[in-house]
Amino acid sequence: MSHSAYVFDAYGTLFDVHAAVRKHEEAVGPDANLVSMIWRAKQLEYSWTRTMMGRYRDFWELTEQALDYALAAVPTADTSMRAALLEAYHRLDCYGEVPEVLKQLRDSGAKLAILSNGTPEMLAGAVSAAGLDGVLDEVFSVDPLRAYKTDERVYEMVTNHFRIYPETVSFQSSNRWDIAGATNFGFRTVWINRTNLPDEYHDLPPNAVLPDLTGLAALG
Repeated sequence: MSHSAYVFDAYGTLFDVHAAVRKHEEAVGPDANLVSMIWRAKQLEYSWTRTMMGRYRDFWELTEQALDYALAAVPTADTSMRAALLEAYHRLDCYGEVPEVLKQLRDSGAKLAILSNGTPEMLAGAVSAAGLDGVLDEVFSVDPLRAYKTDERVYEMVTNHFRIYPETVSFQSSNRWDIAGATNFGFRTVWINRTNLPDEYHDLPPNAVLPDLTGLAALG
């Protein structure tokens, strides 16, 4: 099957969410990895609970709140690193294979886009830091909807904008819950299982599973 568009989740798929803490690992303290894990888990938790309650706060605010919780939850963490960690999150590293994979897909003539919970400002910073300016056709943020994934309206932003059917979209995410939501909407889904996690949401399986984005173009 040929796909009209390749759409990527941003955080954890294109951009390494743990790069911010890793950059300041020694200064954060001996449990820096735990801080990073809690930060990410709470960031996602807050997005889901806020959507279910209908009490939206943008993703940057949730990112700040999640970091505050992580720093408070880990006694060895140096709380004075808060500002430096937030600054680093604005300019996360992309995974090594990302630029070449996007170039391959771009050369094939497909549309390329990001679909993310991140705010427009967060995404602009990450895209710029990764040198991906000019590679992507569109960067979709949930901010105008004031609701987070896996709300179906988020995935519908792609089909409405490009005026294409869901089945012509290949959607890539490292988050299994996001893959479940996109599968439910009708996208062809590719789970980028970077950390070899066990599968879940068995009633909403991905069309393919890859350890990183390298093999995406070969899927067709």
